[in-house]
Amino acid sequence: MLPPPGFAIPAWATLAAQWDAIPPPSTPTVTLGPCTITLGHDDQEPDDVQPELERDVSAHEFGWDNESPARAVHVGAFRVEWRPVTNGEFEAFWRGAGKGVVAMPASWVLVGTEEEGGEGEVMVRSLYGPVPMRYARHWPVLTAYDDLRAYAEHKGGRIPSEAELRLFLDTYQVSYAEGANTGFRHWHPLPATAGGEDGGRGSNGGVWEWTATVLEGHEGFAGTGIFPGYSSDFFDGKHQVVLGASYATIPRIGDRRTVRNFYQHNYPYPWVGARVAYDV
Repeated sequence: MLPPPGFAIPAWATLAAQWDAIPPPSTPTVTLGPCTITLGHDDQEPDDVQPELERDVSAHEFGWDNESPARAVHVGAFRVEWRPVTNGEFEAFWRGAGKGVVAMPASWVLVGTEEEGGEGEVMVRSLYGPVPMRYARHWPVLTAYDDLRAYAEHKGGRIPSEAELRLFLDTYQVSYAEGANTGFRHWHPLPATAGGEDGGRGSNGGVWEWTATVLEGHEGFAGTGIFPGYSSDFFDGKHQVVLGASYATIPRIGDRRTVRNFYQHNYPYPWVGARVAYDV
């Protein structure tokens, strides 16, 4: 991986010292619900050809087909961790209880082997090249849904549903203007900051987040003729709904709460992390 031309490689050691000083949340989890939230918005493509609606653009918000229509969803009480699983936390699991259960994330590079007299050093891939784990250990880990689900189950938890994660992000995730790590504010993830001061609001570090919700049709889903199969081609039971935004996502998309991304559950190359939720 070649670093971006004209960009100096960050002073990782100096930054890591600052990241190590970020205080952890006063409690590992926050309890949310029960409540009813609205998922999606109203931007059905078939409405665009209705004469009475074709020029109704005032305060109109564009969205892809899987974002419409708006629908009310009940969310029961649950606990969820303030911050996504980090590289350091997942490395401890991968080397320990998860050994032979989960694969090494494709976002890592293993330098050295057991044959050379050790376990090997993990480095984290970045646009600047591999970053030593000691510097990137607080970044959210980027890996497949299946492996993060195994991590969550080992902790006695699970991956949150779409509605649960949406409720958490609506309540505690900051926007780009408020400091979220999106829009190439940095060319790499950062440690998450939610759960600290400012009423718990903060950034998730600049990653999309997996949910336990399988991508499928919902009541009122109309599909699109402009981009046929944009969502419906993936209603195969293999794709998980993904929410949020990565550090490379433009704020106009990252700040729109109705955006839904999706990846296959075993896809090893996403810029996607996850946090652990627990039943109450």
